[in-house]
Amino acid sequence: MNTIFRFLIFTCFTTSLYAQDIAIIKTGDNYIVSIKNNDKSLLSSPSEGLWSIATAWENGWPSNWQHVQITKVRDVGEWKEVTGKLVLPEGEWFLKDYYKKEGTKIKCIRRFEWNGEKTLDHVTLSVRWIVPSSNAKPFLPGILYYGNPSGEKYGKNNVATYHQQPGDEAIFEEHRYPMPFSSVEWKGNGHFYGAALHSIPSPVYKGNHYDQWWSLGLKTTDVHTELIMLSGPVTYNGQRNIVKALQDSSLTYGDTYIKVTPKTVIEKTFYLETYPILEKGSGFQKPINTSINLFKPFYTDDLPGYDEIIKLKYRFTDSRWIESKDYAGYNMFPSFAKPQIVLGWAGQCEAPAYAMLVLANELDDNQVWSKIQRSLDHICTSPIDDDGFCVIYDVNTNTWFGKDPVSQGQAMNSIALAIKEGRKNKRVNTTKWEVFLKKSADIYSKRILSQTWKPINTAEAFFISPLIAASQLFNNNEYRKSAIKAADYYASRHLDMEEPYWGGTLDATCEDKEGAWGAFQGFLTTYELTKDIKYLKYAKHACDVTLSYTVVWDIPLPAGRLADHNFKTRGWTGVSAQNQHLDVYGVLIAPSVYKMGMYSEDESLKKLAKTMFLSCGQMIDPTGAHGEQIQETNFAQQGEMNDVYKLRGGYSESWTVFWITAHFLHAAAQFKEMGVSLK
Repeated sequence: MNTIFRFLIFTCFTTSLYAQDIAIIKTGDNYIVSIKNNDKSLLSSPSEGLWSIATAWENGWPSNWQHVQITKVRDVGEWKEVTGKLVLPEGEWFLKDYYKKEGTKIKCIRRFEWNGEKTLDHVTLSVRWIVPSSNAKPFLPGILYYGNPSGEKYGKNNVATYHQQPGDEAIFEEHRYPMPFSSVEWKGNGHFYGAALHSIPSPVYKGNHYDQWWSLGLKTTDVHTELIMLSGPVTYNGQRNIVKALQDSSLTYGDTYIKVTPKTVIEKTFYLETYPILEKGSGFQKPINTSINLFKPFYTDDLPGYDEIIKLKYRFTDSRWIESKDYAGYNMFPSFAKPQIVLGWAGQCEAPAYAMLVLANELDDNQVWSKIQRSLDHICTSPIDDDGFCVIYDVNTNTWFGKDPVSQGQAMNSIALAIKEGRKNKRVNTTKWEVFLKKSADIYSKRILSQTWKPINTAEAFFISPLIAASQLFNNNEYRKSAIKAADYYASRHLDMEEPYWGGTLDATCEDKEGAWGAFQGFLTTYELTKDIKYLKYAKHACDVTLSYTVVWDIPLPAGRLADHNFKTRGWTGVSAQNQHLDVYGVLIAPSVYKMGMYSEDESLKKLAKTMFLSCGQMIDPTGAHGEQIQETNFAQQGEMNDVYKLRGGYSESWTVFWITAHFLHAAAQFKEMGVSLK
């Protein structure tokens, strides 16, 4: 039995399991539209009517809802057409839906046509689909992960949360979604099921606000869960008309009705899918795969080229070089901040050594070998004790300080890669690096192998990959055992998604991309070490959570810095449930995504990995500098943050911390070692 066949047994993304059927069932004088999987109805239209339109706005929310039943059903080629009519004193709404099977999903086009002679001033349109459970757990990409339990426990109400209680609502602007779908997972009759509503995102025609978009999410009632789209209204955490606009708080975003003039036609395209789930906590994986292949974010001809990216990023790397008789290395911060050499996370000052060893022939720098040697030699002076090594060096005081597992694990990984590559090259001496890595691996492997080891979050998953590398570099079985223990531990803790991956982002305390990435990297390297298929399954789970933060569509942007550059959002990544801007972190993840595509024989992942790398090359200025925060939605962390209507489309370009550059070179080196060309 080959690897991919065994892998597919675990993942089961097969057409037979996900086959969909559309049933339009007459019940008395009415009809119900049902989406069935293996003859089991998992999604259906509301019993009160397929179409729901609010015609008033009271107490800051849509009101006077009118529900419309189907009056006619017919086949139109491969489509099923259903129609209805809403009669108001001001005129008539003509309503129509088209449905057809498309692979393992159902495509739907909904049409609202206003044929009255007067303008309706306070209209809200909707798309509503019912899941037969009131205890369905939500997965909203980049926003809400099975309720965000860790963000709620540790984040002090700075993230969206959800408890599956009657009245709970979580509805957000479509442009806030990296992958625009709302999905749920639930258990019924001893089995797990999933359903997803995928939107083709769009601004709202006739919206009350400039740049008003459709909204997407879910709500819970006494008897069911509703996947829902509205023509603008947003809500979360029991508060309506607010958006997650700031790192620790919200801003008001109300009056999101539409003004419908006579003869207006509004259409909305969406997709529905239902599916059985073989294992608890995996219900999000099918819609992740569907979203990638629905939007196909694979086109790269309009993105920056590989050679230009590397040239500019190395130019910027060189501009951050600092040295004296006491130190040599790369400054994390821009010129207006205090100079420091910082390891891991946002500093990554150890990362260029490995990258430069691999890319040396592509770099126009006759000092490259000296910089590799001196920068890593200095880093290896960081003092080590029972809590590991320090990660911050203050060049003004010549002192080391600061410790955290994310930075330590990431630094160890880059140093291990540099040792592996440096051993092949007689132009560098890896002795000091090896002594440092051994001491560090001794400490962290001992910590993990201790019976008292119980990390607070997923952050220590970043130790798995470097401990595996150290076990191979130094033929040390204790390092191997500790890495495997950590991989097994995090799998048992996170795979069922009772506690989603979290805690890998040092300025957020919630479910996040970096926590998922740490687990993904750890599981993947454990699979490569052991060849045990279960770790590939674990890696795919963490990979899919990581990818859920990756933008698969080009979000249209209002006037601003991003629109000035015709910025394309595809391939960029959101940060966390708390910090909802985009960043270039996806460029570092891309080589592992490509590997996942190789191991699973998924060409879409390999294509997406290339897009992630090249797309993140946008916004590099002629000096090679990059800003850290791309404001694709109504969220900001810097600059003017009082007016919610002016946040989207902004760009924080001044905070050019070094990770934004180091990750490009690091990823380029990984792709080169894999023999993958990005040109």
